[in-house]
This record gives sequence, structure tokens and C-alpha cells, in this order.
Amino acid sequence: MDQVFLGIDIGTSGTKTLAIRADGTILAKASAEYPCSAPRPLWSEQNPDDWYRAVVQTVREVVARSGIAPSAVRGLGLSGQMHGSVFLDEAGNVIRPAILWNDQRTAAECTDIENAAGGRDALIRLVANPAMTGFTAPKILWLRKNEPEAFARVRKILLPKDEIRRRLTGEFATEVSDASGTLLLDVAARAWSKPLLDVLELDESLLPRVYESEDVTGRLTPRAAEELGLSTDCLVVGGAGDCAAGAVGNGIVRAGLLSTSIGTSGVMFVHSDRVKIDPKGRVHTFCHAVRGMWHMMGVSLCSGGSLQWFRGALCTELKEAAEKAGCEVYDLLTAEAAAVSAGAEGLFFLPYLSGERTPHADPNARGAFVGLHLNHTRGHMVRALMEGVTYSLRDSLEIFRELGVPVDEIRASGGGSKSPFWRQMQADVFDRCVTTVNTDEGPAYGAALLAAVGGGAYGGIAQACAQAVSVVSRVEPDVRAASAYNRGYPLWRDLYPALKENFRKMAR
Repeated sequence: MDQVFLGIDIGTSGTKTLAIRADGTILAKASAEYPCSAPRPLWSEQNPDDWYRAVVQTVREVVARSGIAPSAVRGLGLSGQMHGSVFLDEAGNVIRPAILWNDQRTAAECTDIENAAGGRDALIRLVANPAMTGFTAPKILWLRKNEPEAFARVRKILLPKDEIRRRLTGEFATEVSDASGTLLLDVAARAWSKPLLDVLELDESLLPRVYESEDVTGRLTPRAAEELGLSTDCLVVGGAGDCAAGAVGNGIVRAGLLSTSIGTSGVMFVHSDRVKIDPKGRVHTFCHAVRGMWHMMGVSLCSGGSLQWFRGALCTELKEAAEKAGCEVYDLLTAEAAAVSAGAEGLFFLPYLSGERTPHADPNARGAFVGLHLNHTRGHMVRALMEGVTYSLRDSLEIFRELGVPVDEIRASGGGSKSPFWRQMQADVFDRCVTTVNTDEGPAYGAALLAAVGGGAYGGIAQACAQAVSVVSRVEPDVRAASAYNRGYPLWRDLYPALKENFRKMAR
């Protein structure tokens, strides 16, 4: 009987589950959506019960669609949105809605953390990263300051995927890649930072045990096995945060490989064989899902989300036209953008609709079209928007180059990679060849490969990726477009510093 492994990705908008054979062949997949609430400006929260219901639903659907026996499922890997906070009481009850990665309420707490650590530079030396509003640690301090009665009841704090692990196995566990995004992990030592916990007056007992991503963290409890329709012999491995799991799914598991992903957010992710820290704190240094390895990562908070906003806010009338044409609204918008020359005739877009992380770490940053004139059309605006998003990714690429991180190949993934037009634009803006691989199933696929490693199907994740992941397409930069973008990028990059103070005043 073939061994089967599941990958489960608990995302922000929904959960995706897929089943693979040990060789990486996908047998079936399923997804389920759930809501996200914003009870106040800058807040973003979810109910962990929704995540678990989606996990049960998608696992059952995958098993049914693939026709596999429950006993064939040897193990499962977990991935999910990073940085979120699930607060549990003594009995394991969720105390309040989970605070998510895109929540921006904690600017004051970030300042508090840096001050407690002895300054921003000292904090980076402790945990390899500066304090950012999306991270977990400032959320914990926010709860202590603003909801003291709730904080007094807290006995454990888990990340989203690790709350699912608890419900599946009964274990309080996390793994190094996701734990890196809490701001509480000594990234170099791959363990909780006791010095930082001490100055923040947080007890380490609040945090789960830390594993490597391929390590077995438990097995399904009888109750979870019954709910999922699986066997108690099914093991659960550490898994990885969504960025690291997605990188594993793209084969970014050796030096020289970089992944560019355009989803709701945008991510530039590069493998590193050793700890390499940006002393300016512009990009993250986290533990990789590859045992004993690290990665550097730049994040743009509203990449594909910018185009989604534009479609929803300004292009509702295109829905009927798209239905008649048998295509998506995005296809019509992309066609309009493709009719405009590179550079959008001097129109620029700053994709800071949710504030920005890399390289500015500024929750007050705002989106902006700059350079509009009477000749500009919707096509120009769409092109400028897509170019602005891609420029924001180039910001990270430039930092990697500055730090001497080798980049020999760029692999595109996420929604942006599905568009030939946007793939070509990435090659042109980066002025580098961009490739795609044989699977684009995202973090769920990487989590499934980690489960296969934990289940003994491979000797390590690099071996698994060598067998399961291969390059299937290459896009070379267009010389004229690349030249236009090499001229345009410095102009675009100068816009944020020129507007930064105005953004701060607008936010106030």
C-alpha cells in the first residue's frame, strides 16, 4: 500500500489541504473559506474554531476524493499564517479572538519592546529582527496592557497552525520557522530567547516547545482521528510557517535559490546556509524549514491585495463583461495594462494600502498614485499598480545583493506567477531570468513534503525537493522593458521618503 501524506495550510482567507504520494504526486486537494473580522480600524482577528472546522472539512474531502484508506495516511504537516496569537487558559479554552499577522494595533508595544531590549540595534542582535506590528510579541504586550483580565487567564500562547496541532495531538508545540516570527526566538540558537523574555517579563512557560520542521511532534488523538476520518497512527510533524513551507514547495532549499511570491502579500525569500542578519533590520532573518539552515525574507504587505482592492473598489462594472467573455476581471485588467508601455508613461503607484513592512517597517505608510495626467487611462493605472508591487519586491532583492546573499535563480509562485504578463514584468523589473516549477500548490505542498520526510520517505527535505520539484519554464527579461524599469525604479524608490512625513500626519 502506498504511503500518503497530507499538507494543511491554515491561511488568512481559508484552509487548503492536499494529499500526496511519497514521490510528491498530488492525489487530491480541497479548500474551505472563513471570515476575518476588523472590529476596529487597524485590527484584524479570527475565530480559531473556524480554522479547525475548515481543517476537518478539507481533510475529509481530500480523503474521499482520493479514495485512500485512512490507514494509508502516514502523516500530516501543518503550515499557516505566521505571527498570529492564540491565547489559551488553563483548560485550553480560547480566551479571545486570535490577533492576526496583518493587525496593526501594536505600534506602541513595538517601541516598548525596543526600549526594553536596549534599543533597536540591541534587539536585532538578540533575535535577528526589529519589532514590527505584525509580530507576535507586541500582541502579547498589547493584551497585557489593554486587556489585563484576559491576560491574567493566559497559560499558553500559540501560533495559528500550532493551535490546530494542539487540537489534533494534544501537544503544545511549534517549530523554528514559525517561532522565528514571534520576535521571541533566538534565531541563531534556534531556541526561545531567555534574555528577551526576561526583560519583557514574560514566562517561557507561556510558549510551546520548539522543534525542527520535519520532527514528529505527536500523533492524532482518538477524538481528532475520528473527526478527520483518519487513524491514530497518523503522525504530525512540525511543519512550517506559510512562507517557509511555500519555499519548500518551490524547492528553495539550497544556497542561490530565491522565491518571489505574489499573493495577498508579496514575499522575497532566499535560502541561507548560515545566519546572516541585516543590521538595519529591513529584511527578516528567520530559521528555515530545512534542518539547521536559515532564510532571509522581505515582505510587502499588500501586493496582490492592491490589485484585488483596485478590482473591487473601481472595476465592479467589469464583472458582467468578464462573465460574457468567459474570463476573470483580472484578465480584462491585465489586457488593458499590457496595452500600455513599460513605465506607464510616468505614472507610479506605492502599494502601501496596509502600511508596509520591507524595507520601511511603517504602519503609517499609505498607498498612492503619483504622476497622473489627463492622458492616463485605467490601463495605465493597472500597469502602474502592478509595476509598483513589483518594484516593492525589487526593494528586497536590492537588499539581498547589498548583503552579499547569492541569488543564482529566481522562482516565481503565488497568484502573480499564474499571469504570464506579471511573470514577464517580474523578469523585466528584476532584470533577471524568472523560472517556475512543476507545482504551485503553495505552503500546503511544502507541508506535505515535510510530513513525508518526518514519515521516513526521505532522508531530508533537500532530497525530497530534488525528487518532487523541477523547473518547467523560464522567462528572460525584455531588454527594452528592463532598461525602462532600471530608469524608473530609482524614481519610484524616492517617493516614499518624500511622502513619509505626510503619511505620518495623515495617520494622526
